[in-house]
Amino acid sequence: MERFARTQRLLGDRSFQHLQSKSVTIVGLGAVGGYVVEGLVRAGILHLRLVDFDTIQLTNLNRQIIALETTIGQPKALAARDRALAINPGCKVEPMQLFAGDETLEQILSPKPDLLIDAIDSLNPKAQLLQGAYLKAIPTLSSMGAALRTDPTFIRSGDLFETKGCPLAKQLRKRLRKRGVGAGITCVYSTEPINFEYKDPVKDAEEEIIGETPFSDRGRKRNVLGSLPTITGIFGLTIANLAILQLSQHAGEDQ
Repeated sequence: MERFARTQRLLGDRSFQHLQSKSVTIVGLGAVGGYVVEGLVRAGILHLRLVDFDTIQLTNLNRQIIALETTIGQPKALAARDRALAINPGCKVEPMQLFAGDETLEQILSPKPDLLIDAIDSLNPKAQLLQGAYLKAIPTLSSMGAALRTDPTFIRSGDLFETKGCPLAKQLRKRLRKRGVGAGITCVYSTEPINFEYKDPVKDAEEEIIGETPFSDRGRKRNVLGSLPTITGIFGLTIANLAILQLSQHAGEDQ
């Protein structure tokens, strides 16, 4: 256990053992989700399900931790698994090359994880995933919009239905209310003012798609927004930190 000695020393033996006994499902392994995986594996999480339909592209290199010259064209789920195992070969990682949607939710969310982390950047599948988790009473952490932001001091966490200043959260709330979803979803978001409104996404015509999966035709259309590796990384590590603290909680203290 030497590799996790500092986590164990900080949390205490009982809390650390509690953390290691938990299972986490992460959906979306891009700019935010990749850093979530990084933080959780390095903290000592041992049970991960990693879900993403997409492959790694050249345009991912500016912000996605699993995007390397050697991983271009690889499925993100498999590249994230390989990185997790390179950090801790004892981690039990289940990669799933699936597009998150109503037809795949049962497969993604069964058996129920102790925690679901939503790092999807597309509005419709994001709403479908959060509704599915809500109906199954699965504790959930969700990432809101990290693109277009430059100031990390505006990053916050709180209930999705109480956020302010995030266009993605605003649109997501509207869809979730129609689906009967209410408060109880913790999210990480930014209150930094930006000039952006969600519209129908379009494919970046200049992007050459490298590598294909059975779900490639489902997720190519998207809004192409500028982003920094710093802000998306902070979003992901903030979610990972919330997850670590939440999963290590137990009745009683040992410190």
